[in-house]
Formats: sequence, C-alpha cells, structure tokens
Amino acid sequence: ICHLMEKIESGHALHRAFSVFLFNSKYELLLQQRSTTKVTFPLVWTNTCCSHPLHRESELIEENCQGVRNAAQRKLFDELGIQAEDLPVDQFIPLGKMLYKAPSDGKWGEHELDYLLFMVRDVKLNPNPEEVSDVKYVNRDELKRLIKKADDGEGGIKLSPWFRLVVDNFLMGWWDHVEQGTLKEAADMKTIHKL
Repeated sequence: ICHLMEKIESGHALHRAFSVFLFNSKYELLLQQRSTTKVTFPLVWTNTCCSHPLHRESELIEENCQGVRNAAQRKLFDELGIQAEDLPVDQFIPLGKMLYKAPSDGKWGEHELDYLLFMVRDVKLNPNPEEVSDVKYVNRDELKRLIKKADDGEGGIKLSPWFRLVVDNFLMGWWDHVEQGTLKEAADMKTIHKL
C-alpha cells in the first residue's frame, strides 16, 4: 500500500528504507538489475540492495541503526544469497539519510526515508532470480559509462531514482573514503538530506 502513488501524493505513505552499497576488496561497487517481477522499477539497475526494515523487534532498534543493519543483512541473503556470516552487521557503516519521492509508473512509486549503508567485503553471490535479473561489479569509470548510457537512452538501460540521487549527490566523494578506509569519518546520520 505504501508504494501506491495516490497514497504517496496524499502525504500518508512515507516509510523507512535502506540502500546498501557493497564494495569488494578492489573497491568495485556491486550493482544489481531488479527482476521483471518487481512491482516498482522492474529491470532497473541499482545499488547492491534496497529494501525496508520489517515491523519486527530486531529491525526496529534505533540505536546505531541496528535495526536497519539487521534488515540489510536479511535482505542481502534474500536477494543475492549472501550468507549472514559474510556480512557482519557491525561492519555496515551508515553514512547518511535521504528523504525522496519517485514515481515508478502511473500507479506505483516510492516515498522513503532511506538509510545509506556501506560495506567493503568480498562475498559469494547466489542471486535469487525472483528478485534479481543480473549483477555486476563496476569501478568508477564503468559506473560513469553506465550512467551515460542511461542518460542517452542507450540499450534500454535505466537506473533507479534513489541510486541516481546518491550518485549525483554523494557517491563519488564517499568512494574516496571507501578507498582510503575512512568511511566512518564521512558519516553524518544527523542530517536528513531532502532530495
């Protein structure tokens, strides 16, 4: 229900979300292409994993974004088959929060307070085809080429609006911190960026 545009436009459907940016030890970012069966933004390329904390005790813990981290670990297993032991929850680094609204088609969309979580870790992938159509690791140049293709409408490539907001506003600066091992210094969880 919270994804119905009529509810979003009436101002009653803001919900919490998280977006995970998982890098390997070569500092390449793992992207996924959403499956054809997704209600919102099918076949769109996006960051590693995006979803919502559930209304359950373990995912409602506010302190240190613990609930959101627990939800991210759960969803990375659901979508990409990454085992929990490969993703220690204390290694998710919350870098920021953004508030945004984005229609998907006429009926569906997003209106989210999105927690942005980063981690650098080599993992084994076993993507769930019901959730994910494709995956790939990209370096900065490859991501820039993908963005250009999306901008030029080349090959039907589309990027999710939340991923695009992060790319345009934060990602390249944060990528420096990924490579320098200084992600915690970049974190700002007090500000809510309204994009």
